[in-house]
Amino acid sequence: MIGTLLGLVPRSEGDTTQTSQSARLAVFSGRVRVFGALQHYNYRLYWTGLLVSVIGWQVQNLALGWLVLRLTDSPFWLGMVAFASAVPTIALSLLGGVVADRVDKRRLLMLTQMSAATLATLLATLTATDVVGLLAILGIAVAAGIVVAFDQPARLALVPYLVSRGDLMNAIALTSAAWQVSRIIGPAIAGILVGLAGEALCFYITAVGFTVLALAFYSLKLDPTSKDVHTGGMWTDLAQGTRYVKDNPLFATLIITTLLNSVFGMSYFYMMPVFARDVLQVGSTGLGFLVGASGLGALLGTLVTASLGSFRRRGWLLLGGAAAFGIALVLFAASGSYALSLGLLGAAGLFNSLYMTTANTILQSRVPDVLRGRVMSIYSLTWSMMPLGGMVSGTIATFAGAPLAVGLGGAIVTCFALAVAVFSHHTREVS
Repeated sequence: MIGTLLGLVPRSEGDTTQTSQSARLAVFSGRVRVFGALQHYNYRLYWTGLLVSVIGWQVQNLALGWLVLRLTDSPFWLGMVAFASAVPTIALSLLGGVVADRVDKRRLLMLTQMSAATLATLLATLTATDVVGLLAILGIAVAAGIVVAFDQPARLALVPYLVSRGDLMNAIALTSAAWQVSRIIGPAIAGILVGLAGEALCFYITAVGFTVLALAFYSLKLDPTSKDVHTGGMWTDLAQGTRYVKDNPLFATLIITTLLNSVFGMSYFYMMPVFARDVLQVGSTGLGFLVGASGLGALLGTLVTASLGSFRRRGWLLLGGAAAFGIALVLFAASGSYALSLGLLGAAGLFNSLYMTTANTILQSRVPDVLRGRVMSIYSLTWSMMPLGGMVSGTIATFAGAPLAVGLGGAIVTCFALAVAVFSHHTREVS
């Protein structure tokens, strides 16, 4: 599904301009560290554009799932559209990491955002003129997957240039918070708009959001971000990044854990239209609130993580969050109550946010600058596998029902997290 589009740190550059507003924000942030990274002009500009963009992305994500279900009446095709976008992302993400280490990341991100806006506009126009079909959606999904492959590594690698080292964990948490806020607002907007005006308006809103973020990247006050990188050939650079992860037990474990979480855990999102229409019978508006509930929980989890600062037992925070996330999914799959399902999705979002933000922080704080794009491309590749999980979940749901598909995925996530806690002291004891 195009929902994979735009996935979403040791030197600070471009923060030479401090306005009085920034100074007041810095004083406030000193008391409430959850907002500390916003004292940096570049990060504040990026975060604002990101928030607008991902709200639009969430609007598109829900509307697209509803459109596919309306056109095909099949959970299988929900998964297949997701898979169509995943294939080029999986194939090209490592190349995207190499490119991110070689070129100016800001300019690359401007290009990917405008490409995403063009694809959203095309989808909106096809839908508005009633000529959209499954083949067109699949084609746009493939093109979107190509954009993601170059966008995600560059975006992850850019954040360290926007803040000081001391604000790194806070910046990562606030970046995640923007996504979680969008998961509350975006689906609620889309759920209402789909019922009132149809899916096309949702896609036009998405195009506007991508354009806003492109303008934010254009306005950043940064030197070229590729100037410190010394590289050989493309294949040599690629091998260097993968070898670094392979030789680092902690990195390897974190990336494998994230991969399983993406494939078997986060793929629950693709089954939400089925739960809303067929299991809980709450329609498109209810679908918006289901997705929004998980976003609210994730936002709370992100704010908790942002406030932890120098918390030392990050390994246990990471593994506990992953295990609890899986348990919440199992309970959600077994629930037949709409109210209970809202609460369980909120819990799932909270625990997954604890895990995701912690894992990202551990990686970002330890990877060398010259390898950042390549290592983070491998990390982002694990999230690109989420639509593959959507295809698996869609296939299982077709034959055995969506509750079994989601419950099975949650059980796998919990079992693996517990196994890592028992057998991997590198991960368990990381601080």
